[in-house]
Amino acid sequence: MTLRILCVHGVGDHHSDLSWQDGWRETAKAAVLRWDPGAEPQFDFVSYDDLFAKYPITVAGTGEALAKLLKSGISEGIASLGERIGGIFGRRRGFLGGLSEKVRWSAGMVVQWVENDRLRRETRARLLEAVRKHEPDVLLAHSLGSLVTYDTFSLRENRGRLDGRTVVTFGSQIGNPFVRGSFGGRIQPLSAKRWFHLYNDEDEVFAAPIRLEDPRFQQVETHFDIEGVDHDALEYLGHPNAVQRIWREIAQPAGRDLARKAAVRAVDALRPRAKRRALLVGINAYPDPKDRLDGCVNDVFLMSSLLQEMDFRPEDIRIVLDERATAQGILERLGWLLDGTRPGDERFFFYSGHGAQIRTYGVGETVDGIDECLVPHDFDWSPERAVTDDRFYEFYSQLPYEARFLAVLDCCHSGGMHRDGGPRVRGLSPPDDIRHRALQWNAELQMWEDRKVPSANRTIDADYAGQTGGKRRLGRALSLRRLETRAYDRERERRDHHGPYLPILYQACQEDQLAAEYVHGVTSYGAFTFCLAQTLRQKKRISFQALRNETARRLKKLGYDQVPAVLGPKKLLAKNVPWHAAAAGK
Repeated sequence: MTLRILCVHGVGDHHSDLSWQDGWRETAKAAVLRWDPGAEPQFDFVSYDDLFAKYPITVAGTGEALAKLLKSGISEGIASLGERIGGIFGRRRGFLGGLSEKVRWSAGMVVQWVENDRLRRETRARLLEAVRKHEPDVLLAHSLGSLVTYDTFSLRENRGRLDGRTVVTFGSQIGNPFVRGSFGGRIQPLSAKRWFHLYNDEDEVFAAPIRLEDPRFQQVETHFDIEGVDHDALEYLGHPNAVQRIWREIAQPAGRDLARKAAVRAVDALRPRAKRRALLVGINAYPDPKDRLDGCVNDVFLMSSLLQEMDFRPEDIRIVLDERATAQGILERLGWLLDGTRPGDERFFFYSGHGAQIRTYGVGETVDGIDECLVPHDFDWSPERAVTDDRFYEFYSQLPYEARFLAVLDCCHSGGMHRDGGPRVRGLSPPDDIRHRALQWNAELQMWEDRKVPSANRTIDADYAGQTGGKRRLGRALSLRRLETRAYDRERERRDHHGPYLPILYQACQEDQLAAEYVHGVTSYGAFTFCLAQTLRQKKRISFQALRNETARRLKKLGYDQVPAVLGPKKLLAKNVPWHAAAAGK
C-alpha cells in the first residue's frame, strides 16, 4: 500500500539543515511498517522558514511574546509547567530571563505568526500548494506547523480539502488561549477523516491540550521527559502510545476504522450517560481560624436538596467539602463535570466559600491586572492554588452550544475589605506582603494609594464587563480572547462558529460589594444562596433574569447591601429555568 505523508515542521531552522527530514522519515516509516510490512510510505515536506525571514523578530519582541503566551497559558498542562519552571501565573523574579533561547524564539515566532495577517496568508498558501501538489493521505504537523495546518483547513473555503485525509498535530499550541483567540476563540472539528492530537504535559514550548467533543477527534497522551524542553518531534512520533493508537490505524485503515467504530459503540453502551450532572463545593474550615465560615457546607446540602427536587438524580451530584476542596480537587471534579459534555446535556456548578483577587504580572514582571478567583482550602495567594477566571474558562469555553451550563457562586471578590464586626463576609483580606502589590506611594501626599492597572475589559461584550476595567471578574475570561472586535468577529464568521461557549453565571454580589452569611434561626447559610433557594421553591415558573431580580428583592428586604448579578446570553436569560419548570409540572 502506498501511503503519502506530508510533513509540516515547527519552529527552528528547517530550511538550511535538512537532517530533520531523515529523522521524521525513519521514525514514521518504522511505525507504519510495524503494522503493515508491505506498506510503501512516501514522504514530502513543506517548509516556510523563508516566509518568516521576511519579518525578522527582535529580542524585545520575544520578551513581549513570552508575556502574552505565558499570561494566557492557563490550561492544566501549562499550569503544571508553570510550577516546574517558576510559575506561569505568579512568576518569580527573573523567570522570563531564565527561559531557554529556544523557548523565547519559539514564543516570538508563534506570536509573530498570530499577529501578522500577511504572514498567515502566505503560510496558508504555501501549505495549500503542497497539499494540491502531493495529495497526501496523512499530514504530520509539529508545533508552529500545526497552527498553520489548523488555520488553513478550519477556514470555510478550505474545509473540504481534508476529506479522506488523516491529520496528526503534536507539540502544538492550537489550544493555547492566546493562539485560540486568533481563531475566534474556539477550536472546531476539522473535516479530516481523523484528527489525532498528541499532547505531552512536559512540553515547555506552550503546548496545550484541546477539549473537543467530536467522533473524528482523539487526543493521545504522549508523555515524555527528556533533557531540554520536551518538544522533540521524534519523541512524539515514535512514542509507544502514538505507535499503538495512531500509526496502527493509519497503516490498517479499513479494519481499524471498523474496529474503532465498534469500540466506540461498545464504550458508549457501557458508559453511564448522565444528561444532568452537578458539582457542589463548600468550604467552611479554612486553615486559618480567622478565615473560617459557618454556612458553606449547609449551602451545599441546601442546593443538593433543591436539585433533587428538580429531578437531578443523587448519583449525578458530587459534592466536595472543606479540606478535600483543594485547588487540584476542585479542578479535577470540574473535569468530571464538563468533560465529555454533549449537545443537550445539562451541567450545574455551585461554589460557596471565600473569593479573592490576585495581582497578575506582564512584561518586566510589572503588575498589570487583577484576577478574581475562588479560594480553595489550600489557597496561598498564588494562582497555582486558586481557581482563577482563566482556569474556569478553560473548562467551559469549548462546550457544545446546545449544552446548558449554569454556575452559581456565593462568594465575593473584594479582597482587602475588613471583616471586623457585622455579618461575616465571604472574601479574604490579603496579607500585607500581598496587599503591597496593589499599592503605590504618593510622594506628594505622603500616602499609600491604589496602584493603577490598565483595563482588561476594553473589548469585551457589555454583558460580561466589570465596573472597574482593571478587574477581570470570574466568568468574564472572554476579555482575554477578544482581539480587535472586527477581526475577532471576522474570524468567527470565516470558521463558522459563534466564539467561546458562554454559560449562565450567578454571582452573589456586585464587584464592589460583599457576599454575607445569614443565620436562619440557629443555622447559617449564605444570604444569597438562601434567598435563591427560597425563590426557586416558591415560584412555579421563573426566568433566569427574574430569578436574579426576585433574589435581589429578598436580600434587600432582609437588609443586606448586596445585589446579585446574572451573566449570560440575553436570549437565554429571558428563558425559564428549565429544571425548575420541569419540577413545577409534576
